[in-house]
Amino acid sequence: MYSDTPLSVIHTPKFETGRTDSFTIEASHMALSHNSFIRGFNSIYQQAPRIEATDRDDFIDYCIAWHDCVAAHHHYEETDFFPAIDEAAGEKGLMDGAVDQHAAFHDGLQRFKTYLLEKRSDFSHQDLIAIMDSFSEPLYLHLKEEPQTIAQLARFKTPEHPIDILAIASKAGKKQVTPSFLFNILPVFLLNMETVKFEDGMWHDVFPPVPKSVKWVMTKGAPMWHSRRWRFVSCTPDGAFKQLAV
Repeated sequence: MYSDTPLSVIHTPKFETGRTDSFTIEASHMALSHNSFIRGFNSIYQQAPRIEATDRDDFIDYCIAWHDCVAAHHHYEETDFFPAIDEAAGEKGLMDGAVDQHAAFHDGLQRFKTYLLEKRSDFSHQDLIAIMDSFSEPLYLHLKEEPQTIAQLARFKTPEHPIDILAIASKAGKKQVTPSFLFNILPVFLLNMETVKFEDGMWHDVFPPVPKSVKWVMTKGAPMWHSRRWRFVSCTPDGAFKQLAV
């Protein structure tokens, strides 16, 4: 069974503070997303030593999908989300600290993908885990701290700058949804999202905030494509932990 190791999941600001303002909610959405990245990381880390020859190509595709998910998320933040925050607040560089944190693990993350593309089925799980260890600390620091930074942006909301952080995030996020994203990246995100027990189930059927029919397409329909690679995820489409594939 999957376990939250070597990286621990993080609590949402809403769970920790009980606050329900829009900045706390958006920060909590970010924490939930980051936990999906963490579980994806852990699922790779835990299964890599046990991968058999017949599973290697599918596992590599799963690993690359995880990389692309994290990279796409940070690209959208830097190109759309963060600039929109600056514009709404009338300030520049509010999220520069997060951008610097992205840079701190960028090279290691890219090395992870490059290694898998070059080695393919000849990859060594020892080498792969060593690469993951090389960037896990700055990655985890970022995943823990960025939601708190978002929550603290509430201080910039004024009558002159009525920041609708939830609308800003939604608008920026929708720009990332393409057919390629839906079929090649989104499953590794949604199928590593445990909501049944996390924080007493307070986010189950709440996040992501989409209609049930849309959620079905995202969690059960889209993963029918490339289904063999998605068997390495940590969670079921209904948000419960599952037995790892290997």
